[in-house]
Amino acid sequence: MVLPGEVSGLTYTRQMLSVPDHDDAHFMRLALAEARAAAESGEVPVGAVVVKDGRVIATGRNAPIEGLDPTAHAEIVALRGAAQALGNYRLEGCTLYVTLEPCAMCSGAMLHARLARVVFGAADPKTGAAGSVINLFGHEQLNHQTGVQGGVLADEAGELLRGFFKERRVNPHPLREDALRTPDACFADLPGYPWPPHYVSDLPALNGWRMHHLDEGSRQAPITWLCLHGNPAWSYLYRKMIPVFLAGGGRVVAPDLIGFGRSDKPKKESAHTFSWHRQVLLEFIERLDLRNVVLVVQDWGGLLGLTLPMAAPERYLGLLVMNTTLATGEEPLSPGFLAWRTMCAENPAFDVARLFARGNPQMSADECAAYNAPFPDKGHRAALRAFPAMVPEHPDDDGAAISHEAQAFWSSAWTGQSLMAIGQQDPVLGEPVMRALHRSIRRCPEPMLLPQAGHFVQEHGEAIAQAAVSHFSAGAPR
Repeated sequence: MVLPGEVSGLTYTRQMLSVPDHDDAHFMRLALAEARAAAESGEVPVGAVVVKDGRVIATGRNAPIEGLDPTAHAEIVALRGAAQALGNYRLEGCTLYVTLEPCAMCSGAMLHARLARVVFGAADPKTGAAGSVINLFGHEQLNHQTGVQGGVLADEAGELLRGFFKERRVNPHPLREDALRTPDACFADLPGYPWPPHYVSDLPALNGWRMHHLDEGSRQAPITWLCLHGNPAWSYLYRKMIPVFLAGGGRVVAPDLIGFGRSDKPKKESAHTFSWHRQVLLEFIERLDLRNVVLVVQDWGGLLGLTLPMAAPERYLGLLVMNTTLATGEEPLSPGFLAWRTMCAENPAFDVARLFARGNPQMSADECAAYNAPFPDKGHRAALRAFPAMVPEHPDDDGAAISHEAQAFWSSAWTGQSLMAIGQQDPVLGEPVMRALHRSIRRCPEPMLLPQAGHFVQEHGEAIAQAAVSHFSAGAPR
């Protein structure tokens, strides 16, 4: 991309118009706003607007990644919108403003649309087709001549592009273009969550997506508490248990699943599958070489997590299991879960903070709001929309077979210690579901019952963590 100031070095044809007037700058600022919106979605920041008779009739921003469309450049999107607005693919009398010099594809479309003018910001010395590499607008043989003006707010347009690509050059965990990343500011000063972030992005299954995790305590600790959250939670869910585990001399590792917390958020719901998330967790455990693990699970942390120990049983010494299940597809899903799944489908923008407040009246408003922090807009919520439908319901569903294998492992091959805690107010995965799971876990003692706790048992987690430290410390290596 061109640096600000390089536009003045270009040689334009006779169609070039004079110094940009006030209106050109005004409409270019609108195009820059579209470019910034593209950048926020992980697209190259290019924006465009089409103007006729001093009025914006269409806007466009880069969207080839989101739309899986190589033609979805900002200019093409804007041209399509303008044609729909006018009811005519001929856009005579219109001016298109775009923040970056158009490429050959877009220039050809502009000529075919018979635009009166094209006004661009920064020049593109690599692919620009309005004077930088070639000038498609300079051929007198064409039956339509479109005027071209370059360099309008070129510094602002160039700075936006430079900033976008600089982040990808200097960031050790660059953001993939098919994902979003919640700004760090969203996680500032969350109550009860003082721990610094850690990231991995080079696991084979991640393919460059950045995965966040907490990692506190000594690597030589006798117990590593591996805490796995569910939907729509994140590692914040364990904030009341982590201090107890650390005070007991343990190490705590708490990842955020991709799509949740401080981890990257793929834009497409289809990115999320049971088998893929399981593979990420297997690679994560191996990368950190976690040993003497007590697996701490709830909700999706259990649906996925309970399938992990059979892959490397030597790494695990215990299981702390809270409201969750193994979904083998052989038994009907609970009515409570089916109601939850329906609610998520019908209300995909549900308020996560309100969900926590409803079942946990002891939580402060700021604590409830912290569960909304990872999801500043609907674009960040693809995982929340995808996960309810991912729970295996039939034997041939993704995850059902491996869950069946896990059930056999826990009932016959598991040799570690176990502890179960049940939030009795949970309408989704409550005591009946947990009693059935209890029967599948070899030598699991009578569950710890929490009459006031709902689905998110960890919000009453201090007492559970204290019981777990006492229960598992006796069997930990010294």
